[in-house]
Amino acid sequence: MSRDLPTALDLPMVDPLPASTQKYFDICDEKLGMVPNVLKAHAFDIDKLNAFTALYNDLMLADSGLTKLEREMIAVVVSSINGCFYCLTAHGAAVRELSGDPKLGEMMVMNYRVADLDARQRGMLDFAAKVTEASRKIEEADRQALRDVGFSDRDIWDIANVAAFFNMTNRVASATDMRPNDEYHSQAR
Repeated sequence: MSRDLPTALDLPMVDPLPASTQKYFDICDEKLGMVPNVLKAHAFDIDKLNAFTALYNDLMLADSGLTKLEREMIAVVVSSINGCFYCLTAHGAAVRELSGDPKLGEMMVMNYRVADLDARQRGMLDFAAKVTEASRKIEEADRQALRDVGFSDRDIWDIANVAAFFNMTNRVASATDMRPNDEYHSQAR
């Protein structure tokens, strides 16, 4: 296994990358100071990379009743339950950066229940945790609890989809020993 690759699998990136993919990677490098390894991991198959980035960008960046920070908090809580090293590192850094609170990022990684959260955030994260741990046990009372703290049905859809997306990506990252970029470890501390 070469650690030049972002996973334990021998699936090198397409070389050369298509112009549109290279442009996307250049934008990542410019904005983030790196190309996230999750993108490099998918770049052995450009169609898979495009599908992954389209879904990620829609869930995490498109208009939503959830803030970017709230979506990152969901990513971290799901990843904490699943023990996904890649996502805890990458999205923990995002929570630290977006919140301006390194302690909140660490609490999210270790145990979100110790964080000083408002009722809305607590309800959202409790629901994301239940999606992760026992989705078949979700019932109307769980959805109503979210409505009671101010979430719309569209917001509930977004919470469920963000939680489900990270459950999927956590499993892929863990199964392939995907490693986070070193840069994430020192961000926003």
